[in-house]
Amino acid sequence: MKFLIVGAGFSGAVIGRELADLGHQITIIDSRSHVAGNCHTARDDRTQIMVHKYGPHIFHTDNQEVWEYINQFGEMMPYVNRVKAITNGQVYTMPINLHTINQFFGKTFNPSEARFFLESQTDQSIDDPVTFEQQALKFVGKKIYEAFFKYYTIKQWGIEPNRLPASVLKRLPIRFNYDDNYFSHKYQGIPKEGYTKIIENIINHPRIKVILNKSFEHNMKHEFDHIIWTGALDNYFDYELGELGYRTLDFETSYGNGDMQGNAVINYCDNTSSYTRITEHKHFSPWEKHENSICHKEFSRICTKNDIPYYPIRLVDDKQMFEEYFKLANQTNGVTFVGRLGTYRYLDMDVTIKEALEIVNLMQKHLKANINLQAFYHYDH
Repeated sequence: MKFLIVGAGFSGAVIGRELADLGHQITIIDSRSHVAGNCHTARDDRTQIMVHKYGPHIFHTDNQEVWEYINQFGEMMPYVNRVKAITNGQVYTMPINLHTINQFFGKTFNPSEARFFLESQTDQSIDDPVTFEQQALKFVGKKIYEAFFKYYTIKQWGIEPNRLPASVLKRLPIRFNYDDNYFSHKYQGIPKEGYTKIIENIINHPRIKVILNKSFEHNMKHEFDHIIWTGALDNYFDYELGELGYRTLDFETSYGNGDMQGNAVINYCDNTSSYTRITEHKHFSPWEKHENSICHKEFSRICTKNDIPYYPIRLVDDKQMFEEYFKLANQTNGVTFVGRLGTYRYLDMDVTIKEALEIVNLMQKHLKANINLQAFYHYDH
């Protein structure tokens, strides 16, 4: 079969490679001038530092199959993400751990003492948290909430925390030990030669053709047996039901000598700055040595049609609109919608790869059974 894959990020690359290995002919197009989507990495011309062009990406997973898969296409170097946070003129460790709690409250608690104390700070009258704010007040209390989460959330999402679902905060752990590893997964690392090289290696196949600076046009459907769509779901339908809400990012670049901030990522949690974090890219490649440095200040704002979408907002109105698009996608033959944008969900890279592999397996079963590939493959919508 002839497949057209729209988008050369992890979803498109993995599906394309797996289908090519099965003997299908693959064409991958991308509107940008490079592969790897928002994972794109490239060396900075002035410093030769490998830069995460669309913000930091650390690969982390407990899935051995996914870890082994990505390691086929490039060397993954061990990397532990240790994030710092600045609020009220002090530097703290994130995620919040025993050190953060002791430093913030000026205490020397052991784990059980910290648990008891933090519980005394929380609002236990909230039985079933619905909003981000309620979740924070119930589990960390007002002081920590306002110092670390409230204003950062407003800057990141552009709305008050009492309008965000509680699920947003549930992704952030609270630890009662001194573990400062931002992630808790078994496998963690960053590609030695960058994510773009990983994607290039995945799609390096004689049955895969890649066309960059090429946008999708609906008349292309007649040239292929099936389309894999990894772009924004509402974009495929020309926004006929409205625009789904996304946040996008702007980056302000600065250069300096030596070490500019001493850490890869520092979050700015209070309302004294308009940016959410500063990334110093040389720290993502500690196996390299560079005399100079490059930093990115990160600003979040609402995404327009001309911007690159990063994060689905998924407020009530967005979810209702998505349900209508979901129904429309289910009625659209010859197209499979995948990935973070195609399914309007926040997905880590490992989940993206896992679902891409599952989709190909499901497609292969359909093809062997002579079932048309008309299903909308979607997970936990």
